[in-house]
Amino acid sequence: KCRTGPLDIVFVIDSSRSVRPFEFETMRRFMMDIISSLDVGPNATRVGVIQYSSQVQNIFSLKTFFTRADMEKAINSIVPLAQGTMTGLAIQYAMNVAFTTQEGARPLHKKIPRIAIIVTDGRPQDRVTEVATQARNAGIEIYAVGIQRADMNSLRAMASPPLEEHVFLVESFELIQQFGKQFQDKLCGVDMCVEQEHGCQHSCVSTPSSFYCECNPGYRLNADGKTCSPIDACADGRHGCQHHCVSARGSYSCRCRAGYYLNQDKRTCSMIDYCSFGNHSCQHECVSIPNGHYCRCRSGFTLQPDGRSCRATDLCNGVDHGCEFKCVSTEGSYRCVCPEGQQLQADGKACSKCGAGHVDLVMVIDGSKSVRPQNFELVKQFVNRIVDLLEVSPHGTRVGLVQYSSRVRTEFPLNKYHSADEIKKAVMEVEYMEKGTMTGLALKHMVEHSFSELEGARPLSHNIPRIGLVFTDGRSQDDISEWARRAKESGIVMFAVGVGKAVEEELRAIASEPVEQHFSYSADFTTMTHLVENFKLNICPEEGKGEMEIRSPCECEALVQFQTNTVAILQSLTEKNILWARSLAQMTARLEDLEKQIASKK
Repeated sequence: KCRTGPLDIVFVIDSSRSVRPFEFETMRRFMMDIISSLDVGPNATRVGVIQYSSQVQNIFSLKTFFTRADMEKAINSIVPLAQGTMTGLAIQYAMNVAFTTQEGARPLHKKIPRIAIIVTDGRPQDRVTEVATQARNAGIEIYAVGIQRADMNSLRAMASPPLEEHVFLVESFELIQQFGKQFQDKLCGVDMCVEQEHGCQHSCVSTPSSFYCECNPGYRLNADGKTCSPIDACADGRHGCQHHCVSARGSYSCRCRAGYYLNQDKRTCSMIDYCSFGNHSCQHECVSIPNGHYCRCRSGFTLQPDGRSCRATDLCNGVDHGCEFKCVSTEGSYRCVCPEGQQLQADGKACSKCGAGHVDLVMVIDGSKSVRPQNFELVKQFVNRIVDLLEVSPHGTRVGLVQYSSRVRTEFPLNKYHSADEIKKAVMEVEYMEKGTMTGLALKHMVEHSFSELEGARPLSHNIPRIGLVFTDGRSQDDISEWARRAKESGIVMFAVGVGKAVEEELRAIASEPVEQHFSYSADFTTMTHLVENFKLNICPEEGKGEMEIRSPCECEALVQFQTNTVAILQSLTEKNILWARSLAQMTARLEDLEKQIASKK
């Protein structure tokens, strides 16, 4: 067997129709005899096989098998193509595909011979001279083995020089097996690593006419081509170790700093949780640090000299609390309170009376197809007239707008804009949605999102009234009862305004008690002015069911002011219609006078 060094060998086998089945079996035997004499393996000789006729088929590549048993099994499974004889095409495939590093060929700088053994029984049906020259120039050594009817000129055009060592013509398929034993000697040469002093520090690899040195795993070959140096796997910075990289014979391992342990990914580190050991004795909180822990008290407490126990701190006496009226200490914190009749403001410190009428107002407007674009513009103007009369500010009234059709869209939340001008500009930029009327879905969105603290609603503890104004012009395509009930149960004062085909039953279901004071209806968008009277509410105090309901004075005053402002807007619209009617009446009277004058002159 060849022990002189590794080779990359590819058999290029003719399986055209001229090769009869029993002759092809002889070619199988020829390949297996050659392979049996080779020292095959990933670091020894690698073997690939392709067959060709009018097309080329890869049987297995140089990287596929590394044992003779696997190779022989694959060779015995070959099914001949039985077509034409495109030898030039096969050489092109060997050069461009079979002998690439992607298919398992070793890089050229390793000087491992690349050998193509072409076995054919006929004349090529394509040109071979040019492509064979390209293959030889690419570093492929070509042996051309012709059998029986093979064309000698074609064999000589394919083979590498000297031709007498690379061209063989076998008289019949019966003789190819005997020729295979002789051909083995051509692939085996003198073991140069044995015949001369190679000087390799680690390993010597023999080639047919030379040798080269290789290093053991974890080492790299030095510039002298003979000695080896350990590879510092940490030096390239790609190790990924979070703390420390430790190099060891071409590999590396990660280590953590003191007080940390290595995670399962073998790269990142986590701090040791000393508090989890359960022996810290901290009264409140234990805080782990590298190499130990310390105790910490909750806010409003002071750590005692023993380093473990905590004592409450009177924060009202120890900090600048800023309370306008009175500071009340609680465990670990404090809160500000106001005198009776005054309200704690949003800053949690100042007190004031509720005369400003501040509310959290969310208007939910119908943007369905039935509203129509020109009427939707009237709705937007109505919204902006309400905004004009509000004291909009972060600590005053906050306004949000929701539009709905078949879906729901928050045009802007309560905490988006902080002035009336910003809100009015945003309202005029709202785009008409069209499509269906999902009022129930809109109510659900208002309850779950619009009046959440995340979207700017003040906490209920601040006693800021929450008002929802729903404006619709038709029957809802979904159920509204569930979310209308939830809205009112959550403390939202609900107003319902219906226009056109709005359903009174649905408006009443949306409106707060007393229903008559919280819902209104108009036949069309141009006659909404009669809604004025329906907004005149007297809710502070509210009388109902024989009992007096006592409400927060601030809440009452805020609601009254909101209602008054809304009424003023509708009254303004009414006055414009009245002026227009008066002008029309005056013009009609003048025309009648002119007609009378003309008639009297006649």
